Amino acid sequence: MEGKSRFAALVLALLTGFALFCGGWYLARTSSPEPYRVTTTRRPTVEEVSSQEPEEDVRPDSLLPGETIDMNTADFYDLQRLPGIGEKRAQDIITYREEHGPFQTVDDLTEVSGIGPGILEGLREYVSVKPPS
Repeated sequence: MEGKSRFAALVLALLTGFALFCGGWYLARTSSPEPYRVTTTRRPTVEEVSSQEPEEDVRPDSLLPGETIDMNTADFYDLQRLPGIGEKRAQDIITYREEHGPFQTVDDLTEVSGIGPGILEGLREYVSVKPPS
């Protein structure tokens, strides 16, 4: 080691040792496998399943594609699924049906209070009228 002092050689040796130590530690940490993680869930027993109350019938809030509603048999909920029909008009349809009997044609809906030609045209593709058997 010509031209270098003993102090410079010592610092160089310490830096080399530190670099080798850090490199070895990094390689050891990256090559060690991660610990396993296990997640479990408990299945309900037959008694727990049978003691649960049955779920309520889930009904859609809007019409399904291609679905039509028969105006002579539709209940309050189904009538509200129609476009432009809310709680008041649904109740008016049911009241009209109870007082005047079943609808003969879709056009008879204009006799219901609050349903005019504009609303009828919006409903035409979603409703049907089947004569009572």
